[in-house]
Order: sequence, then structure tokens, then C-alpha cells
Amino acid sequence: MEIEEKQAEVIDHFVKQASAQKGSALGSVVVEATSHPSLFAFSEILAVPTVAELEGTDNSVHLEVLRLFAHGTWSDYKRNSGKLPQLVPDQVLKLKQLTVLTLAETKKVLSYDQLMLELDVTNVRELEDFLINDCMYAGLVRGKLDQLRRYFEVQFAAGRDLRPGQLGSMIQTLSNWLATSDNLLVTIQDKIKWADTMSELDKKHRKELEDRVMEVRKAVSVKKLQTASRPILASKGSMKLTLNLVE
Repeated sequence: MEIEEKQAEVIDHFVKQASAQKGSALGSVVVEATSHPSLFAFSEILAVPTVAELEGTDNSVHLEVLRLFAHGTWSDYKRNSGKLPQLVPDQVLKLKQLTVLTLAETKKVLSYDQLMLELDVTNVRELEDFLINDCMYAGLVRGKLDQLRRYFEVQFAAGRDLRPGQLGSMIQTLSNWLATSDNLLVTIQDKIKWADTMSELDKKHRKELEDRVMEVRKAVSVKKLQTASRPILASKGSMKLTLNLVE
């Protein structure tokens, strides 16, 4: 959530810039936006009418670059580098950061081998420095690096722009999650009811035991009084008999 809040003003800035430009002039806006260190979402810029109008024109390459940063990865760029302009270093860094986010969408444990292949990194030290300095410190991901097992365990990853057609699958995923949550809630409520019932039974049982204990105590007390009174009566009788003998 923090990264989304931080880039809100940046998005607004580039939306205004894109709205004020047309045609080839949008090229510089696209380069600046895709190089900005705090911007990782581009759907709002893609939705600007002047940007959408680039489709099918001689300047459509700027639209393709923007789409690449909205939905693509570093591997996508390498496959289509012949059709796209050469990226500046800041754009390369940004696209590799976005690649990590894409990988984290489907897997929570990313092997070093997969990451080095996808990011064109040649050694573990370089990979870990990139993950720590350019991804975790930037707030894009949180996780644990395991050098022994050679993997990165993702605990949090910022979201990317939705790809075309992805909204339907996301709605389905959320619907499934909601159904699972509803079932879990019913199960929890049933367990709470069961616990309440057992608690009431336990209270009733304790009350019965306490009542029984009180009855026993009363019975014991009465018996003690009866037992204690018998010697006293016998003693009085003996005194009376002694007096008669004397007379």
C-alpha cells in the first residue's frame, strides 16, 4: 500500500504531461515516466487519449514501450528488442524490477537460477545485491534470501498493472476466495456454538456438583450435631439415677 500511495502524485504528474503532448512529443514523456524511480504503474498513462491515439501511427513504438513497462518483462524486451528503441540504464533497471514482481505473482519461492536467467544476472552476489538494494529497499518486495538453498522466499510483492483479459481471472480468484472465506466463517460459527453449548453444559454440571456438595455438607453437619448431643443426654440420665439412689 505504501508504494501505491507514494506514486500517486507521480502518476498524476505524467498523466498531465501526456495529455498536453501529441505524436512524437510523447516519446520523451514515455522515457521519463518509464525511468522514474518511484513509478511502477502505467495504466493511467496508457488511458490518456493522446497516448491511445498513437496506435497504428508512425509513433506507435512509444505506445509499445509503455505497454512493455505496464505488462511485460525483461525477457519480453529481449525477444522484441529489434522492434523497440534501446532502453536507457534507468529503464533497464525499472524493467528488471518489474520482472521480479511478475515472477512473484505466481510463485512465492523463486530459485536463484530462474531469477538469474530472467534478469540476465551472472552470479549470486550480483543477484542478491539487486534483490536487496533495488527491490526490497525500494519497497517492491519483502522476503528472505536463502544462500544455502539458493532461493528467494517472497513474503510481499507490490501489484502490477492488470494485463488485458486479466480482470476476469482476478474476479474469479476473488470470488473463489470469498466463497472459501464464507465456508470458513460458517465453520468458525459452528465451532463457537459448540463451544458455547459445552460451556453451558459445563456450568450446569458444576452447579449440580456444587449443589450436591452443599447437600453432603449439610447432611454431615446435621449428623455431627446429632452425634454430639447423645453423650450429653446420657450424662443427665446418669445424674438423675444417682440422685434417686441417694434419697
